[in-house]
Amino acid sequence: MQPEQLRDLVVTSLEDDKAEKIVVIDLRGKSAEVDYMIIASGRSTTQVGSMAEKLRQKVKAESNRIPLSEGLTNCDWVLVDLGDIVVHLFRPEVRDFYNLEKMWMDPVMDGSKSPSDHPDKAGLARPEVAH
Repeated sequence: MQPEQLRDLVVTSLEDDKAEKIVVIDLRGKSAEVDYMIIASGRSTTQVGSMAEKLRQKVKAESNRIPLSEGLTNCDWVLVDLGDIVVHLFRPEVRDFYNLEKMWMDPVMDGSKSPSDHPDKAGLARPEVAH
């Protein structure tokens, strides 16, 4: 399964499970490890855990990949590693606290300023967002 097909499968699965604020960050050419980062929120730990489990089952059934995951014990933040794609599922408060979108999409990282001016973001490239 091509990364774009996998991305679409993930987004469809999350939409079907009523995920909120789905963001797809295109990392192609900016990361050697992954092509896309997908971030979404669930309203509760139960919903976050359910979305992660359903996503893992769908990906395994349709792509024969074995998704790896972390965070299923508490379900405040669950990471699902699909190889070409990394999915972060959050409760809203936890997502606001970590604010991954800002870290990856901060205008400081658009090349107009040096990352050394911002040591917390050193080495990060600003990806484009695909909708």
